[in-house]
Amino acid sequence: MSYNGKLFPQPAAGYTQSFWRTQPDPLDTHQTSPDLPSEADILIIGGGYVGASAAYRLLAENPQEPAPRVVLVEARELCSGATGRNGGHLRPDIYAATARFTERYGVEAAAEIVRFEISHMKVIEDLVRKEKIDCDLTFTRSYDMYFDEEELKKAKVFYEYLVDQGFDFMEDVKYMSRQETQETAHVRDAKGGFSFSAGHLWPYKLIAHLIRVAISHGLNLQTNTLVSEIGESRTAEGFWPVTTSRGVIHARKIILATNAFTGALVPEYSKAIIPCKGICTQIAAAPGAPHQELPGTYAIRYHPGAFIYQISRNDGSLIVGGASHLFKKDREQWYNNPDDSKLFTVAADHFDGYMQRTFLGWDDSKAEVKHVWTGVMGYSADSLPHVGNVPGKPGQFIAAGFNGHGMPVAFLSGKAVADMAQTSVAFEDTGLPRLFKTSEARLEPVFDDILG
Repeated sequence: MSYNGKLFPQPAAGYTQSFWRTQPDPLDTHQTSPDLPSEADILIIGGGYVGASAAYRLLAENPQEPAPRVVLVEARELCSGATGRNGGHLRPDIYAATARFTERYGVEAAAEIVRFEISHMKVIEDLVRKEKIDCDLTFTRSYDMYFDEEELKKAKVFYEYLVDQGFDFMEDVKYMSRQETQETAHVRDAKGGFSFSAGHLWPYKLIAHLIRVAISHGLNLQTNTLVSEIGESRTAEGFWPVTTSRGVIHARKIILATNAFTGALVPEYSKAIIPCKGICTQIAAAPGAPHQELPGTYAIRYHPGAFIYQISRNDGSLIVGGASHLFKKDREQWYNNPDDSKLFTVAADHFDGYMQRTFLGWDDSKAEVKHVWTGVMGYSADSLPHVGNVPGKPGQFIAAGFNGHGMPVAFLSGKAVADMAQTSVAFEDTGLPRLFKTSEARLEPVFDDILG
């Protein structure tokens, strides 16, 4: 897609295989009808977390009579973008982003986001139970471990500030001394940290199940259908013409669940949401090798800007990702780069021996990388998702720009834009944090948190 002579990234044709997609669902390349429908009441673009949430909400959770004609198009296989390539970490962010938002917008606005993220754990738990979804959903503690003394001091000051504010969610957050990080979290060199409730799951299985339920209620799923352009104006009949690799579909309303690739279809967002590559791995100890069982999920913070996340899976392996500080200086490798077929060699090498270097009791584990893959995330310039009505384009809605942090944010965002599209619910009535609202002003960002 081009706009004013500038090219915008589209999903790559080939890509590295993530661990989550090693067991393809029967819906992976599904096309409900042999031909792309010519019309839709609501067209969802994107078959990841937001797209599945919106489809489920529209057709299964909040059905209307008569049922709308809902079509979901995905450029590649189902859930083959960021959702199918992430860390599976259902973990609220209580420190880094919250401190930034507090400084910029005030503590009450920041606290809305924390509560919203925490609420996802109960929402997903109820959803998995209701729909009997086999996705390895597990709840545990998350350990936020700081290796840099000064960064820890700043985090502790902010922690104490939030406690002093009397926020209920801080009752679950525990400060950990250096000794506690070793004895409880088994982290080798941390200076201290915090623990709080979190979860993890198999994201691909969650999305495939939600899509299956939506199909049973009338969703038309069209995988391997790349959208190349959305018309600049509606037809006389009130439809947005949408050009795809398999023909044109006319949609009365559009939900953009496009995350990293939003700028390719709505160029107005090209400064606000940037495609950024990241890396993730699956690591496992050698069979029978001695190693310390870990009590939860982790965020390992070496120093400001140097961050690794990990979850311990029920099969004994770990999903470990991040380490963007290793390739941050090589901007062409990751910034505005949609090619998830190539690895970052320096980052991939870093994960060899990671468990042995980081955790007590892993010296003789012979832990090694079993899978390594890349993914493309949608980073917003101001570190906030864009959710709501696309400015100046009636009938188009967006939920994108999740900054590699979509697991505790995207499901309810998808549900909200579905309600906006289906029953004209105002943003202010969706329960979303006020700061998530997309706007014309945010399309020309004041901040540049991605490169700043």
